[in-house]
Amino acid sequence: MPPVMPEVSPEQTAAAAHAPAVRQLLFQYVLQLADTSLVLGHRLSEWCGHGPVLEQDLALANIALDLLGETRSLYQYAAALEGRGRTEDDLAYLRSATEYRNPLLVEQPNGDFAHTVARQFLFDNFHYHLLLALKDGPDAHLAAIAEKSVKEAAYHLKWSSEWVIRLGDGTAESRQRLDRALATLWRYAAELTAPTATEAALQAMGLLPDYDDLAPAMQAHQARVLAEATVPVPTVAPFAQKGGKEGRHSEHLGYLLAELQYVQRAYPGLTW
Repeated sequence: MPPVMPEVSPEQTAAAAHAPAVRQLLFQYVLQLADTSLVLGHRLSEWCGHGPVLEQDLALANIALDLLGETRSLYQYAAALEGRGRTEDDLAYLRSATEYRNPLLVEQPNGDFAHTVARQFLFDNFHYHLLLALKDGPDAHLAAIAEKSVKEAAYHLKWSSEWVIRLGDGTAESRQRLDRALATLWRYAAELTAPTATEAALQAMGLLPDYDDLAPAMQAHQARVLAEATVPVPTVAPFAQKGGKEGRHSEHLGYLLAELQYVQRAYPGLTW
């Protein structure tokens, strides 16, 4: 009877195509993408049952679910790239705040509805254009994840763009709230396109797009939406914030993870 060969997942097959040093860099980057989607998805899930109207309550929940689906695919690939036997659950639930690599923008509290819309718009504009580039990238497995996720990201960007326009060109109250949200969150936007040492190394290898190449499309979309919303493009934030992608986070992430990870840490190894 022939020996039973262990099953090899598509993620493991894709990971094996890279040299160890490249795998480590890709692991760090894919982990960063997964952390980002997980944290923002959790933030949006906090709106469940609290949305301004039922339709938007459901829209926020669906965007959160889309991000969670992307998160799972990314964590599975990250675990295979790392090659240490960790699972997607280990990566999501059993790391401390300083080990997370999400940008600061996505961990910021929801605030009011305008604050959530502004945060989502700034993220969606980057996320959609990044996925467009990644789906044509040289890493086949990351490209496949991006190709699936970009269809959902297109809807997310449409949703947040339409709400920016509606709030900006709406009542005096909605405009005031949007202006306040953009003024608060603008300082975190630049980190999205500021490459870390890991991102720069992968860009030099041709495994990641140059973020400068994404800028024209991002800026064009941003300018069009803000113009239609009758909102001026904010000036460069005088106190631009970064560091989340390197593990330096605001105080908000620790509280978020305490809630997100509670069940797994209270009941280690629990499965459905």
